[in-house]
Amino acid sequence: MAKTFLTAEWRDLIIASYAVDPGLLESRLPPGLEPDLFEGRAVCSLVGFRFLNTRVLGVKWPGFVNFPEINLRFYVREKSGERRGVVFVRELVTSRLVAGIARGLYNEPYSKAKITDRIERTGDAVRVAYEFAIDGGVGCMAVEADAEAIVPPEDSPEHWFKEHQWGYGVTRGGKTLRYEVRHPVWACHRVRSVAIDVDWGRVYGEQWAGMRGAEPLSVVLAAGSAISVHSAECP
Repeated sequence: MAKTFLTAEWRDLIIASYAVDPGLLESRLPPGLEPDLFEGRAVCSLVGFRFLNTRVLGVKWPGFVNFPEINLRFYVREKSGERRGVVFVRELVTSRLVAGIARGLYNEPYSKAKITDRIERTGDAVRVAYEFAIDGGVGCMAVEADAEAIVPPEDSPEHWFKEHQWGYGVTRGGKTLRYEVRHPVWACHRVRSVAIDVDWGRVYGEQWAGMRGAEPLSVVLAAGSAISVHSAECP
């Protein structure tokens, strides 16, 4: 049984999802995986959220307990099984140490970036905003939503984009790496308004520049919960 590597809370997750050229994903697919299509289309999601109460191997490391993260991910499934999950294009955090640990242990594409987060809860509304900057590129994600959060039905787009149990990557030797992320089903806030602007080419590479100005298929604001990340394996 896989050991628990990390526990934390993931809170206030903005998940903005876009149709994408499948060619952008092909070279990033780990062996044995294929794109998991949404309504027949390849998709990626830009995700901003807060890491809170983080423990690595049960230990809280001073200065690395609470921090925001921005990641760009796409969706995959195993060719030989029922597992579905995500592969990350780039993951941004504010700590060089956190980025180094993630790259070292999971070979994940983490980088240090400048990130600010702002959460406001007033009356019947919640406002969540993330801003980030790296490599001369900047981005921002902001939503206003109902304060109340409810669990959407399993056949909804919100459920499809937010519920993924498995993360995948590639070892330095080229083998597929798989790890499990466990959490209860997340409730979502009904989104009222959205503002997203990203310098895709500078932040994610010139091949992503064509995403500039793209409109998302879906924007979800998930309340989040406690989570656990388990040790990786080569399936």
